[in-house]
Amino acid sequence: MNSPVTCFLIDDDEDDQELFTLALKKVDPTLTCVVADDCGEAIQKLREEDAFMPQFIFLDLNMPRMHGKQCLMELKKIARIEHIPIIIYTTSSEPKDIHETKALGATDFLTKPPLISTLTTRLAKLLFNQPMA
Repeated sequence: MNSPVTCFLIDDDEDDQELFTLALKKVDPTLTCVVADDCGEAIQKLREEDAFMPQFIFLDLNMPRMHGKQCLMELKKIARIEHIPIIIYTTSSEPKDIHETKALGATDFLTKPPLISTLTTRLAKLLFNQPMA
């Protein structure tokens, strides 16, 4: 990997933010995680900060003020990030949510696992397309 990979996590739950960041560091200590606590903050950052260009966006569905599906639609309107994979990262495992978010342009759907080891393995596969050793 030539330059450090930055993941942008949009999630209002501090515990989930911490677990996600820890799992990323276990996958690769050079990975960076930038967090937005809600969709409005995330959309503003992506629209206004041209220097900020994450390689992956992880988006929770169940958030206050703006639901993740609505946020996904707004993110898809930002031309400069159209090539960035948006992975839904949520407690839901409902087939309806999976289908709807993929129809709206989500690249993948990751249900929040109960164990950090499971999250680490899934992130390694998503980010590097390989299983953890």
